[in-house]
Amino acid sequence: MNRSDTMLKGLEKAPHRSLLFALGMTREEMNRPLIGVVNSANEIIPGHMHLDIIAQAVKDGIRMAGGTPMEFPTIGVCDGLAMNHEGMKMSLPSRELIADSIEISATAVPFDGLVFIPNCDKIVPGMLMAMLRLNIPSIIVSGGPMLAGKLDGKAVDLITVFEGVGKVKTGAMTEEELGRMEECACPGCGSCAGMFTANSMNCLSEALGLALPGNGTVPAPTSARIRLAKEAGMQVMDLVEKNIRPRDIVTEKSVANGVTVDMALGCSTNTVLHLPAIFREAELALTLDIFDEISRKTPNLCRLSPAGPHHISDLHEAGGIQAVMAQLAASGRMNTDVLTVTGKTLGENFSILKPRILRPEVIRSVADPYSPEGGIAILRGNLALDGAVVKQSAVAPEMMQRTGTARVFEGEDVAVAAILGGKIKAGDVVVIRNEGPVGGPGMREMLTPTSVISGLGLGGEVALLTDGRFSGGTRGAAIGHISPEAAEGGVIGLVQEGDQIKIDIPGRTLQLLVDEVELERRRQGWKPYPKEIKSSILRRYSRMASSAAKGAVTKI
Repeated sequence: MNRSDTMLKGLEKAPHRSLLFALGMTREEMNRPLIGVVNSANEIIPGHMHLDIIAQAVKDGIRMAGGTPMEFPTIGVCDGLAMNHEGMKMSLPSRELIADSIEISATAVPFDGLVFIPNCDKIVPGMLMAMLRLNIPSIIVSGGPMLAGKLDGKAVDLITVFEGVGKVKTGAMTEEELGRMEECACPGCGSCAGMFTANSMNCLSEALGLALPGNGTVPAPTSARIRLAKEAGMQVMDLVEKNIRPRDIVTEKSVANGVTVDMALGCSTNTVLHLPAIFREAELALTLDIFDEISRKTPNLCRLSPAGPHHISDLHEAGGIQAVMAQLAASGRMNTDVLTVTGKTLGENFSILKPRILRPEVIRSVADPYSPEGGIAILRGNLALDGAVVKQSAVAPEMMQRTGTARVFEGEDVAVAAILGGKIKAGDVVVIRNEGPVGGPGMREMLTPTSVISGLGLGGEVALLTDGRFSGGTRGAAIGHISPEAAEGGVIGLVQEGDQIKIDIPGRTLQLLVDEVELERRRQGWKPYPKEIKSSILRRYSRMASSAAKGAVTKI
């Protein structure tokens, strides 16, 4: 029996069928499996402006394979457009809203299968959370990555523009030059061109086996992306027929595979928020300790923007995610017996696809990695008792171990003003607090301060610490997700101007060099930083959000 039969079959369901006739559906279409197509297309995200084309291809594939597609929408936020103003507080909460809205729609109409079409930032993890929560035959197919822009023969992307702001402040670039860059850095549709959050999650969807090979890297403006969408539409019908569900695919072995690929690629630190939230929906635990354990034994094989000069289109030409996984598998670092949405195991996919590295300057071998450890490191110490996260593959060597002077700011806005105002000097450690899930609220992503620091030429001299989070486009000694956060009584709330902070990324420690007696004295006088929360959504989120160390999921 199909899941949709509960809505369609029997005398008492005549009214339901009448409503479907109102949609223009025929009896023949009602007798086929009903496949929900979750489309996040809109006109406010460059990565989503073409998703109607992708959705049409998906629906064509579903019809070719004998199903009946029924499309419905969900929301999305462009983190780039939301950056550095109040709008960014809405980004992370939107992840929960996306998952909840899909659960509502796909429960109200009992689909036999689902195809998810995201592309950017929180939309991908929100859809993956819904996929595992609902646990009906499903597949995800993204809109694909944007191509890098070109300026005077050199590759540029959104991060180049963000860093250009700092260069203008130092006189290294003119406003006219920055204006030229603005116009060509993002040349068209797709998720921004580097290994930022959106592309990190699209690549990891493929690594987890929830998307077809190519999902993470086939460029958005190509016909290959449209063909991939048709194949996804066809493949969901096979999943429905075989009753292969997301939790059949996502197991403890898949969790290990996902984190291993995360470390090899040097993905966004936001994956440390999103993967635990996704796996939680499958009743699988993913702690910061697991991230660090896998990072220590996984070589970093790729240095994509912002960590290096290459972009996702280069990764695609080099062999894509399948080539990265095959390289890891050959050294015994991948579980190849896990099931994927192809209906075959990862090892069987390798046998058919025969992936290999085509551009060794983009994907290095395990024998010659960029570093013996993965792209992300988990730090602990009295300043981060529950952990903090840094993209170590994007940190300058001279900043891997550093003791600096704390410059304390209550929120991103005042910190950015100080950085742009020339008040931050070499040797400073910028501390931005009260930006966590509870205290922000919403845990803003802070690309502006890190990009300006890099643009000012201080990336090798200044560290930035926060209980908020960073963009996947961030580079430098940017340490985020400090937990417990200031609003929850974390030690970051006790840091004072002029304190010394010791950072040791290889040693995995983050220490405020203030003795416990003085810290206890400060605790006695501490009060939460007062904030008026006008938004009802953010008030609810502030009350319900868990620690960043647990994925900033809403408490149940």
